Amino acid sequence: MNNTAKRIYLASRSPRRRELLTQMGVHYDVLLLRESVGRLDVDETPMPGESPAEYVERIAITKAQVGWQRVCQRNLPRHPVLGADTMVTLDDTIFGKPASPAHAKEMLAQLSGRIHQVMTTVALCYQDTLTHLTSISEVRFKTLTDAEIAAYVATGEPLDKAGSYAIQGRGAVFISHLSGSYTGVMGLPLYETANLLQSYLTTKSL
Repeated sequence: MNNTAKRIYLASRSPRRRELLTQMGVHYDVLLLRESVGRLDVDETPMPGESPAEYVERIAITKAQVGWQRVCQRNLPRHPVLGADTMVTLDDTIFGKPASPAHAKEMLAQLSGRIHQVMTTVALCYQDTLTHLTSISEVRFKTLTDAEIAAYVATGEPLDKAGSYAIQGRGAVFISHLSGSYTGVMGLPLYETANLLQSYLTTKSL
């Protein structure tokens, strides 16, 4: 990307998103939001009747907006805040991060031999301006045996991943077909992110 001297804040703890921004040549600082119980900046609990698409957009937008509020409250240099959220959906059911190894096994068993969707929304907030884009990919899993699921969960890799797997890790061996964005399934779709950032990088007033 051009003019990478301009910086952004990344409102995410995800090492995968940091790696992908670095791959793009984007200059960024990590902006940590509070995640402890009782001091939660973004409540990621789905709302009643909320569709997967509505959910992932709401969470990404909220992260960007709350991030911008923290920039102002902490009197940090004013740079845009990038928020992102990724979720897996099967039959309109949201598959977030598993609550336990047993929950991870349950998710993987449901995904086994099926096609599911992975949605990632990226949102950019700067002053009174908020923009967002969503990447939607379809992923087909091979049929998994109980032994394969147990061995994978035992590695610990699924325990902090939406849908209980990592496309960039050992979970890649389960994927027989991908239609969409590989980096979107990782957690930060580069095409959509680049489009959001380009408007910022080319705006003369920033």
